[in-house]
Amino acid sequence: MSLMRSLGAVLALAVLAGCSSMKLEKPHLEVVNVQLLKSDLLQQQFSVRMRVDNPNDRELPVRGITYELQLAGEKFAEGESVNSFTVPAKGSAEFDLSMKANAANMLLRLLSGGKKLENLDYRMVGKVSLSSGMMRSIPFDEKGQIKLR
Repeated sequence: MSLMRSLGAVLALAVLAGCSSMKLEKPHLEVVNVQLLKSDLLQQQFSVRMRVDNPNDRELPVRGITYELQLAGEKFAEGESVNSFTVPAKGSAEFDLSMKANAANMLLRLLSGGKKLENLDYRMVGKVSLSSGMMRSIPFDEKGQIKLR
């Protein structure tokens, strides 16, 4: 019985050591470009080009991304990507998200401020879902600016 306990303890330590070595650093996401595809009074459809940088020593097999995008402190859009892709180890990849939003109220508020907008602050919050590995999702909270000119 003592041998079984010792083997069990060794096995548990090996699993814990393996899990700690499987820890992933958060990928960095950045908005590269936002393009208006279709628009009417109540809804706009955008294509958002994103870049994800992988600081890890192994590739990230991304199954999808769930997100909320805020522009100038206002909720702009939310959704989920549908295409999977792989980000190489210590590398980056770009991908497109399709977003639907009702931006009319937000744009009117921004324009009514009377300031000339050259940059727009953004915040993107969500999680990256992985298709394999011990860790199946990685949360993120990224901030930056989009150049409007």
